[in-house]
Amino acid sequence: MTDDNFNIEHLQQWVGTKETTADELNVAHAVALAACLDLPVAPLPGDALPPLWHWMYFWQAAPQSRIGSDGHPERGGFLPPVPLPRRMWAGGRLRFDAPLPVGAGAQRTSTILDLKVKDGRSGRLAFVTVGHEIRYGAEVAIREEQDIVYRDPPQPGSPAPSGPPAPREAAWERQVVPDPVLLFRYSALTLNGHRIHYDRAYATDVEGYPGLVVHGPLIATLLADLLRRRIPDARLAEFSFRALSPLFDTEPFTLRGQPDADGKTLHLWAENIRGELAMQATAILAAPFPTR
Repeated sequence: MTDDNFNIEHLQQWVGTKETTADELNVAHAVALAACLDLPVAPLPGDALPPLWHWMYFWQAAPQSRIGSDGHPERGGFLPPVPLPRRMWAGGRLRFDAPLPVGAGAQRTSTILDLKVKDGRSGRLAFVTVGHEIRYGAEVAIREEQDIVYRDPPQPGSPAPSGPPAPREAAWERQVVPDPVLLFRYSALTLNGHRIHYDRAYATDVEGYPGLVVHGPLIATLLADLLRRRIPDARLAEFSFRALSPLFDTEPFTLRGQPDADGKTLHLWAENIRGELAMQATAILAAPFPTR
């Protein structure tokens, strides 16, 4: 990518751009995601929407004629037209100030907060931070920041990136066997058209992955779900996560968690079968949970 093709000043004009979307947190989506997560009971109308399930709503429903070759909407609308082919959700931070009732109407206001460009060992990288405020009535229920990274494709024949070693000590664990059906269902629920999640030929031949890529938001949702399974009555106050290396449908992965002694902080992570970190997350509860 040459500087002639990369006009940083032009891209930074997107900082401060806002858009607002309204949606109904419909029960059908909640029932469908509960099925994808193998939960025995789905949320009922009026129940609090579980953490991170809001990602099923507020779709960016671009017309089919404006979908790019990778399955993403064409760039240059709300998100800046970064001229780098690979786009990934690298992490995020969320604060939960009030519950969102299943079946209620809600409104999301999104803002481009920051755009930075740097040159790394693997080439040029662009980082876009998007802020979201989700309101139920007059109250802000969720405040969120998402980190999106754009990068050049890897060199042909280069291996998939590996993560650092995962922690050895964990109080909780759950194995997940991803398959194309799970990835397709989650793509459908979130209206995520990125072909790396369901088009194997595209994922392997065009983007150079060894298989279908497990969605970063799905991994984060599974980590939050691990917490809910272990502490069903806990109320989440904050959640942050960072993607470190990709996971694929070609092998199982493991979710693990370790509570801190304070009873409020929990460290969660996903690791591949080689014990390498794929995602790290930290959850902070609104109140301590009983440790015994």
